[in-house]
Amino acid sequence: MAVNVETLEKLERRITLTLAASEINSEVEARLKKLARTVKADGFRPGKVPMSVVAQRYGYSVQYEVMNDKLGQAFAQAANEAQLRVAGVPNITQKDEAPEGQMAFDATFEVYPEVKLGDLSTAEVERVTADVDDAAIDKTVDILRKQRRTFAQRPADQGAEAGDRVTIDFEGKIDGEPFQGGKAEGFQFLVGEGQMLEQFDAAVRGMKVGESKTFPLQFPADYHGQDVAGKEADFLVTMKKVEAQHLPEVTEDFVKSLGIEAGTVEALRADVKKNLEREVKFRVLARNKAAVMDALVKVAELDLPKALITAETERLVSGAREDLKQRGVKDADKTPIPAEIFAPQAEKRVRLGLVVGELVRANNLQAKPEQLQAHIEEMAQSYEKPAEVVRWYLSDRQRMAEVEAVVIENNVTDFVLAQAKVTDKSLPFDELMTA
Repeated sequence: MAVNVETLEKLERRITLTLAASEINSEVEARLKKLARTVKADGFRPGKVPMSVVAQRYGYSVQYEVMNDKLGQAFAQAANEAQLRVAGVPNITQKDEAPEGQMAFDATFEVYPEVKLGDLSTAEVERVTADVDDAAIDKTVDILRKQRRTFAQRPADQGAEAGDRVTIDFEGKIDGEPFQGGKAEGFQFLVGEGQMLEQFDAAVRGMKVGESKTFPLQFPADYHGQDVAGKEADFLVTMKKVEAQHLPEVTEDFVKSLGIEAGTVEALRADVKKNLEREVKFRVLARNKAAVMDALVKVAELDLPKALITAETERLVSGAREDLKQRGVKDADKTPIPAEIFAPQAEKRVRLGLVVGELVRANNLQAKPEQLQAHIEEMAQSYEKPAEVVRWYLSDRQRMAEVEAVVIENNVTDFVLAQAKVTDKSLPFDELMTA
């Protein structure tokens, strides 16, 4: 029988479902009889509980279960016959009137929209590139040296300099009153490496062991500590220890300690360059991919199903709550997280997902097996044992699904770049890495 589909709004539809009361009652009775074989009740042996007792205790829950199952089946069949792509879960309500011997229900739901992809040749995309130069390699080698640096106490008559590790006692007050987190003893930090606010860092420079200093400090308006953000504090600092850093020389032993058996400076620089080029490639790809996705959305027309936005919003809220748990926040399950703050992000994700899905379908941009294998092998090269990493990915469907999504996005990026108005821009290495 043809399914009558009523259009309520742009994407909202309604269909009527009917169930035979006798079929429901028969199924409920059958399930209660099956349940009676194993149900336990005081005063009765297992399997000997009267049906009246079983029906009284479990009848409502079994009825609810049967209705859900039957309505689910009826809705799926009706949607399939009407060739509808249902977005989200239908809202099903019972109707007051129905043919004799039947129950009638209205199922209200949304369908996936028609996505109209515009002319990609009109899309404008800025494509970035970046190179790994000698300066980038030098900087990375210096970072490796800093990771293995040692410290030695300076003579008492020498003040703290950039790169030194200092140990201090400090106490801060706002309007003469101490504030939370404004006091510490035996506190260590590295001078000139951005670990402290610039005013604090500058005040400590030049101080010698045993010296004390009082100075004002203006907290930035966007400081992470909201209680002190935008306020001015007075700090008293006492220098306890000043240690000068010593960077190891790039010797054969140093190079070998990094796992490079050749032990030469040339081998070290070659290894650093290879790793940096891999990182640059992924960062450039991510940036270009984001630019492509933004351009792609601009040339597409579609209506958004509210159900999908709601589901994505709930997923983002759940992710935020899980993140709070991982950070050790007490009562994270009860922490109020307003769903509306995620609505714009959810809408953007839903829109992009629908547009990308249509582009992939229309242009056969699905991930091919050889692409998946190549992507996994490339990622694995940054690990000590690449073969084990490859096996780790291939052994799990969820991980492979994540890889497939990335490869599809890469295919979409290449497809759009081949047709769009592309402006090339070369980025300095440091700008790309700090973006």
